[in-house]
Formats: sequence, structure tokens, C-alpha cells
Amino acid sequence: MELLLNIVIYLPLFGALLLLFIRQDNWVRWTSLLVTTATFVLSIPLLLQFDITSTGTAQYLTVGEPFMGDWDVKYMVGLDGLSVLLFMLTTFMAPIVVLSSWTSVRKHVAGFYSMLLILQTGSLGVFAALDLFMFYIFFELTQIPMFFLIGIWGGEDRIYATVKFFIYTLVGWLLMLVALIYVGFAAGNMVNDGIFTTDWRLITSPEFQLGLVEQTWLFLTFGFAFCIKVPIFPFHSWLPLAHTEAPTAGSVVLAAIALKMGTYAILRYLIPLFPNAAIAFAPMFAVLGVIGIIYGALVAMVQKDVKKLVAYSSISHLGFVVLGMFAFNTIGAQGAIIQMVNHGLSTGALFIIVGMLYERRHSRLISDFGGVAKMMPVLTVMFMIATLASIGLPGLNGFVGEFLILVGTFNSEVLGSPWYAVLAALGVILAAAYMLWMFQRVMFGPITHEENKKLTDINAREIGLLVPIMIFIVWIGIRPTDFTRYSEAQVTWMLEDTQARADMIASDADGEQLPSWALMLYDVTPHLADAMDMTGGDADVSVDVTPVAAKKGAGTTDAADDIRESGTKDAISNTNTKEESQ
Repeated sequence: MELLLNIVIYLPLFGALLLLFIRQDNWVRWTSLLVTTATFVLSIPLLLQFDITSTGTAQYLTVGEPFMGDWDVKYMVGLDGLSVLLFMLTTFMAPIVVLSSWTSVRKHVAGFYSMLLILQTGSLGVFAALDLFMFYIFFELTQIPMFFLIGIWGGEDRIYATVKFFIYTLVGWLLMLVALIYVGFAAGNMVNDGIFTTDWRLITSPEFQLGLVEQTWLFLTFGFAFCIKVPIFPFHSWLPLAHTEAPTAGSVVLAAIALKMGTYAILRYLIPLFPNAAIAFAPMFAVLGVIGIIYGALVAMVQKDVKKLVAYSSISHLGFVVLGMFAFNTIGAQGAIIQMVNHGLSTGALFIIVGMLYERRHSRLISDFGGVAKMMPVLTVMFMIATLASIGLPGLNGFVGEFLILVGTFNSEVLGSPWYAVLAALGVILAAAYMLWMFQRVMFGPITHEENKKLTDINAREIGLLVPIMIFIVWIGIRPTDFTRYSEAQVTWMLEDTQARADMIASDADGEQLPSWALMLYDVTPHLADAMDMTGGDADVSVDVTPVAAKKGAGTTDAADDIRESGTKDAISNTNTKEESQ
């Protein structure tokens, strides 16, 4: 199965190279469809044989030799409960993206599909990478094709959109590279005999403990890069423009796959690497998530361009994901993961449908439509299902994710207030308002433009690419446990492990010299605050730091205690044992 995982990751890249030798556009399209379909089919056994009870280690693990001289940076890929659903979503959406651009792309066809296939390999690598440096390399690989997809095949303002997208992403991830190098050297000194390492098994082990001050600055640096990619308010301004100017396929990939890299990175690296800082900054991220939910909904409500409306709805939906992750409980994190999948399906479908309307009407302005349902009844049904899924109608996928997130947030001991959930629930109401209002204006009412009378309904190809998405929208809504079971055990283990390591680091901070701002951030006990006053408030003092979550009663389970007592080498040994058994 390890070999199969690597075949699935690199088959699209092989297909992109193959397209260089094909001259006929139709053959390019069919080859791309064949490659992406084969990739999806080959990925199915990875899901069917996935052990949902496995925690703390990756399945189908491939570990290569270090390839950067004396640095312990190596090719390492595998899947676990955090990544398997997003990995499968990527393989599932790829042939749909190819079909969605079948007739809309007419220039540089081979180049277009080559970029899509390279982007797929990069995306699969991001979700499978278990070395932090390899994660960074795969992520940068995704930026190159997205740059060209928007810049060459985009709309009138494509150059501006491309440059803005590139600058935002580049700034964030260059800063992250600096922080990544710091983490590598720190991990090497602590757990790898002084040798630089970004091995996931080592940098998330109990023996790797960054100090509270280090955690704070590194958390903010990594978090800044991930916030841009999600994007989280106020780092979102590149997204609506990129969505609007990108071709339909680019918008679908951006919504369904690329945006999930930021939220996935928060779960995979940001929270486990910097547990104390993650707990301390959780309320701040929750506030940004709630602002994003409400802000995205309000701005979407006043949009005149239907594609830009869907783009702003993404900001609102991803605010829910951020809120669920920083609830720091299994229900919230489970909701965040399934909501990533749900957003990829429902918003991806909406962008495809908007693209179909644009191909026929050559306009995305809501005012140019009206009465379309009379001419396009089949598309109207598909559009209605995707719209209702987007607003979280019970029985469809969107409801499951939002409900779990709201319940997890309401009961969160780390956030400590139900008001986050109450305010986030307003976003659900606003989503119903702007999505249903848009749907009513586009699809119903009298036909006021003669051009709309000539519109034709979707054909067999277009029905074929939408039906699979609709099936999963309904399936997840009716039987969500068929999907959440893949991540439940790993999510529970990760949160327990994070809390356990946060407690360890806090207890080891006894006698550590901390600046006054760190004392305040990590919730100093009252008698220590008195000690701080005696020093004038500015001097460094020796303190006993206790994480906020621990003070609120977030206890550590027996499983977490076992994790704390286990050494790094034992963890790696257990991983290798599981590799041999697989």
C-alpha cells in the first residue's frame, strides 16, 4: 500500500509530462480525464483499507533517506485521520475539474491541463507529507500552477489578481520558512543529537518542548502564514479577486482543495507544535473566525456578481472551520474536518454551476438573469441542492459540519464562553438570507432579458460531473458517521496529546525567566502576580505557569499520560513496527 500511495501522488505529475508530447486538444482533454480518473480509482483502496482505530502514527508510511546533506530532511509521506478525507477529496474532485473545463478552455489547452495535473500532485503531497520541510516544498509546488492558471486563463483583471495572490502568499510563507528553520535546529538540539530535523515524529514528540516565549513568536509566525492561506479575516482580500478572475476550474480547485491547505496546516502543525501558545491564542482565533463568519456573510449579501458572492461565502464558511479547530474538543475539531470536505463539495459545485451559466450567458451579474428556471430546469435542481447545502439545511452535508462546530464551540472549556457559538449562529441565518435571495433573483421571476430565452439546459457531460457531488452532499447529510469515523480516533488522540504536552511544558517552566507580557498571556496565578508587582511589573521573574485550559478543568486522560511517559525513540520504533505489519 505504501507504493500505491506514492503512485497516486505522482501519477498526475506523470500525466502532465505526457501532455507535452500530445498536440491535439481533444487528446489532451481525454488524457487528462483518464489520468485523473485513474488517480481517483487507485486511491479508493487507501480509504477502504484505512484503519480507523490507529492513532499517533501514519499509515502507508514511506520514509526516504535524508537528501539535504547533514540535515535530517527526508521524503516522508503517509496518511492518518487528519489527512485521509482531504486526500480523497483531492482525488475525487480532479476528474470533475477536468470535465468542468472541457469546452470553456480553448487556448493553450495542453498547458492548462498540465497546470491542473501539477497542482493535483502538489495538493496530494501537502496532505500526505509528514516532514515539515517536505510539506513546505509541496505547498510551494502548488503555487506555481495556480499562478499561471489565474494569470493566463483568467478574466480581464487576471494580472492584478495573480500578483496580489502571489505577494500575499509569498510574504507569509517566506516568514514561515524562517520559523521552520528555527524549529528544525531547535528539534535537532533537543531530540536528534544536534542534527537539524523536521521529521513529524520528532517535532511532535513529548521530548520536544519549546519554551513559552519561543512558542509565542513561532506560533504567530506560522499562524500568520496559515491565516493568509485559509484565509482568515483580515488577511482575506486576495481571495474574492482571485476567485472572480480565475477560470472555472481554477475557482473550483481554489475553493475545494487549495484553501484547505491552510486549515489542514493549523491542525497538523500549528496546534501540535506550539500547544501552550495555541491554547493561549485560541480566543483570539475564535474572535477572528466569528468576525470572518459575519463579515463574509454581510459582504456577500450586497454583491452584484454571483461568482464574487460565492467567493465571500467561502470566507464565512471557513470562519466556521477556524472556530471548530480552536474549540479544542473532539466535537469541534471533527466538525472542522468534515466542514472542510463539505465546503469543497458544495462551494465547488456552486462555482461549477456559475461557470455553466457564464458559458451560456457571458455574464455573472445577478441583474442579467431572472426566470432562468423556465429554460434550465435540470440545472435549477442542481443549483438548489448546492445552495441549500451551503446554507446548512438539515439532511445535507453543510448542516453536519456547522452543527458539530457550534456544539463544540458552545461547550469549549478553552474558549470559556457560549457567545462565540451564539454569534457564529448568526452567520447561518445570514447565509440563508443572501444565498436564497441570490437564487431567487437568478432562477425565478419573469424573463426580462431576451438573451435568457435562448439559454439551453445542461447536457449529459455537465449532469455527469454534478451528480457525483450531489450524491456526496446528500450522503454526508444523512449518514455523517460514514465519514467522521475516519478522523475521530486521531483527532481525540491529537487533542489529548496536545493538552498533555502543554501541561508538561507549563510544569517545566518553573523557575524560567519570563517577561511580563508572557506572564499575562499564560495566565499567572494570583500570588505570582503579587510577585510581579513587587518587581515593578517590568523585570523578569521566576514563575510557575499554568495553561488556561488546565485551570478551567481540561484534564489529561490516561492515554495522554502514557504519551507523556513514552520516549521519542519508542514512538518511532512503534511506527516502524506498524509499517512492517502493514
